[in-house]
Order: sequence, then C-alpha cells, then structure tokens
Amino acid sequence: MNQTLTKYIPKASVETAFHLLKSNNVNLKVVNQRVTRHGDYRKMPNGQNQITVNANLNPYRFLVTLVHEIAHLQAFISYGKFIKPHGQEWKHTFQRLMLPFLRPEVFPDQLLPVLAIHFKNPKASSDTDTKLSLALKQYDPPNDKNYIFEIPYGGTFRLYNGKIFKRGNIRVKRYECLEVDTGRLYLFNPNAEVDLLN
Repeated sequence: MNQTLTKYIPKASVETAFHLLKSNNVNLKVVNQRVTRHGDYRKMPNGQNQITVNANLNPYRFLVTLVHEIAHLQAFISYGKFIKPHGQEWKHTFQRLMLPFLRPEVFPDQLLPVLAIHFKNPKASSDTDTKLSLALKQYDPPNDKNYIFEIPYGGTFRLYNGKIFKRGNIRVKRYECLEVDTGRLYLFNPNAEVDLLN
C-alpha cells in the first residue's frame, strides 16, 4: 500500500495517509478517470470499506480527495449512517483529518493559504470551491481546454459528452448557459473545463 501511495500523493504525506487507511480498514482502489467524480467511498457487501480515487489526479488533488473519502467513512462511524453526506459532521471530520497534512512539507506554499480558507468550511467537492479548484489545477498537466469564465459572452462550447452550449450571463457565482439543441438553460461553475468552439 505504501508503494501505491508513493506514486500518487506527496512523499511527506504517505506515512500519515497509510495510517489513516490501515486504521480504518480501507481498501484503496486507484481507478481510471471518471468525469463526474474524483473519488468515492462505499461499504462493500462483505463489510469492507472501499475508497476509489481517479488515477489521473495530481498529487495534491489526490490527497485531498483521499482524505475527503476517509472523512465520509469516519463521519458515518462516529455519527451514524443517517447524517447528510456533506453535512456538519462530515465537515468537522474532514477538517480534523486534513489538519496534519496542511504543512509546507506536503503542499506548496502558494496552495496552503487557499487550502486554509477552504477548510474553514469545506465544500462537498473541491471543484465547487472555484479558488481551490483553480489553484489545484495549476499542478495538472497542460491541456487544450478552456474554463467557462474564459468563454466570451455568446461564445459556444462543447462538453465532454458532446453537448453544445452558448454562454450567457453570470448569475451570482455561476454562468447561465443555453444548450443549443434543446434550448434548456443550465448553470455552470466558472472553473468547468470545456472546449471552445468559436
């Protein structure tokens, strides 16, 4: 397990992460990229705890995702299975578990202040915290995608599933976008990655 972790998370975090997995009896599976999620936790029919994390994540996002999922497990154990998945119990658990990792040996100096702000009130996904998502994406390999906030008003773009949208106005924090084929209106986070068409 240590060798697997060394491939995916910062070296200074391996021992602490390994202890978390072992003490919670977690089977970690590193899986192919899923577009809709970075990771998940589930209790298997045989009673084993399984966490899956996408293999394509950079080491910092992988670590945050791994601890996010372990927090689900610990919150359910501590507070019962009827709590909200990303409610206060999970938030407190996630904050507590993440604290030993929030140090310069693990995360780059420019990420630490963004993480500190995020963990005052962690969101259901690191992607819904635009500042954290953009900060973490700096450590991804370069790609030819654009963020929604970079698409000009009225510009068209394509999603990973082939659907085409036209960008509209910003509404509070998210962008209204019109699906070209159906005329339906959708809201997108500013840091969603898409293919610009014009």
